[in-house]
Amino acid sequence: MVSSPSYASPLVASQPLPGAAAAAAVAPAAAIELSQASVTFGQGANSVPALAQTSLRIAEGEFVALVGPSGCGKSTILRLASGLVKPTSGVVVVGGREVAARALRVGMAFQNPTMLPWLTIERNIMLPLKIVQPFRSQYAKEKNGAFRDRAHALLAQVGLKGFASKFPWQLSGGMLQRANLCRALIHEPRLLLLDEPFGALDQFTREELWAIMQELWLAHRPTVLLVTHDLREAGFLGSRICVMSARPGRIIDDAAVDFARPRSIAMTFEPDFVALNQRLRELIVDARAAPSVAESV
Repeated sequence: MVSSPSYASPLVASQPLPGAAAAAAVAPAAAIELSQASVTFGQGANSVPALAQTSLRIAEGEFVALVGPSGCGKSTILRLASGLVKPTSGVVVVGGREVAARALRVGMAFQNPTMLPWLTIERNIMLPLKIVQPFRSQYAKEKNGAFRDRAHALLAQVGLKGFASKFPWQLSGGMLQRANLCRALIHEPRLLLLDEPFGALDQFTREELWAIMQELWLAHRPTVLLVTHDLREAGFLGSRICVMSARPGRIIDDAAVDFARPRSIAMTFEPDFVALNQRLRELIVDARAAPSVAESV
């Protein structure tokens, strides 16, 4: 078992360096940067504010978890980062450019694996290679060679060795979600966006996949933005946890998680980790009770 560090608070809020020290420090490049970004759906009397003006910076290689009340805008931030939603105001920068200005290699995994039933698991996993450059131009040549080997290597890494030729209907929900993670990673994305990918699974399968996700992140080091309602999941996987207010959401707490890696499920029952969960829970309870931005103006 990996023991967690012993200190008063398991969450350590990031503090800016003062004056000249801040200027001298070399910060890691930003993978995702929201600057006063807001999102409102609809117009006029039918408009619905989904996200209040929000600023968020995620460095390359970080694993950031977003938690908060249902409907607070967590998935909206995810969709802003992917370019599926445009900000109503403010700016969203991904990989150093505005989202709309470039195609960034992104991997995505959602609660529903959405595998194509007429394709084998191997072919489902290889779909991004058929679509995304520079792999697309090599697909016909490599689909039965290097690309297939890559798919099989990922399947072995998540415990699905020998299942490449099976069809989605032959796999359990947990097995499909493992394959879904392989599909999200096969094209070596710089950014991995996860929207409740383990939410529909039973507790034991979910915990097993947390460990697999941690192993995949440690091996490949993509930048990860995870949306989850599970506070244990956020603490187990995240290097930072951002807590959001009720809709229209905004980030009300942003702090580092300093537990040593690799983390274990047993660690999540230790006092420091339980204290982390309790602090997050209290923040979310308070956020649900507090008036929204729209109500307070």
